[in-house]
Amino acid sequence: MEKVDIIGGGIAGLALAARLDPGRFDVTIHEQRPELPGVGTTLAMWSGAQAALAELGLLETLKAAGARLASGALRDPSGHPMLAMQGNVLMGISRPGLLSMLDSAVPPSVTRITGKVAELPNNGALLVGADGVHSIVRRTAWGSRTQARPTPFLAVRGVIPSQPSPSDVGEYWGSATLFGLAPAGSGTNWYASFRSGLGPDQVDVEEALALTRHIFQHHSPAVQHVLGEATPETSLAQRIWTTPPMARYAKEGIVLLGDAAHAMTPNLGRGACEALVDAVTLGRLLNELPRKQALAAYNKQRVLPTQQLRIASSLMGRVALAETMHPLRDLLLKSAGRRVATRRKKVPTPE
Repeated sequence: MEKVDIIGGGIAGLALAARLDPGRFDVTIHEQRPELPGVGTTLAMWSGAQAALAELGLLETLKAAGARLASGALRDPSGHPMLAMQGNVLMGISRPGLLSMLDSAVPPSVTRITGKVAELPNNGALLVGADGVHSIVRRTAWGSRTQARPTPFLAVRGVIPSQPSPSDVGEYWGSATLFGLAPAGSGTNWYASFRSGLGPDQVDVEEALALTRHIFQHHSPAVQHVLGEATPETSLAQRIWTTPPMARYAKEGIVLLGDAAHAMTPNLGRGACEALVDAVTLGRLLNELPRKQALAAYNKQRVLPTQQLRIASSLMGRVALAETMHPLRDLLLKSAGRRVATRRKKVPTPE
């Protein structure tokens, strides 16, 4: 049996433990939380993440528990749509729901150790850093240059029980502010981002929620309704952190997954998806190849696409949270929206 120590029992860590062959690997998950989180917002599962869940035998569970994210719009603060978006490939599921699915797929043979990891295991096992943006594995193995970097922006998000109107779904882009809302099961998933001095480490949720209500007080009635229903108990608040560029995620005996490797801003909604793809890809390679070859193949397959997404997400964030260029941005979006609407009108309706 080959030993594998997974530091972090979140999305990436659980998915890897579920994908590794229990007949070949002796797996231990080290997780500091004693139980799965009860609060969390909706995560969009793109096609790559859905394929990863299918490989774990969880795609039908996702379809049963999740919601299809079919349409929305980029809107100005008043709610007027600037650019309508149509889609039929995205599935939404709450973070607690996804973690519960993955947890149920972990074989009973996997050992679980609860508690904060202050010192990395040194027992000859493959060491997997699935411990997030502040990864101790990354900092220890790759050095201080890979320290996580705080952005100027705060992320405040949550879920309320009432469903949104389809005419309100989308993202509201203002001057250095962003607010989004989408259906989440029988309720509404919402998120907001703006510049703030709160943090950068622990952020008081009640204080952040009060600040969010103040900043978005002149936004559309839909935004006001959501923030009126939001409570600290069903909300989260944290500084947005990212990792610096990395040229490889694996070296002899050590490998990084998810945010530990490529934490990105949330503007493309791809962080959880890429963590799933990382984990399932690594698990498949380790099942099929000797360790050295598997880690080399993992580097080759996962570094370039995730680093490109990290850069693209950062660029999207700069556009969405533009402070001085937002009038030009909005003008371009409205122009693009008119062109898209015109093309749709020209498409023949199937008989």
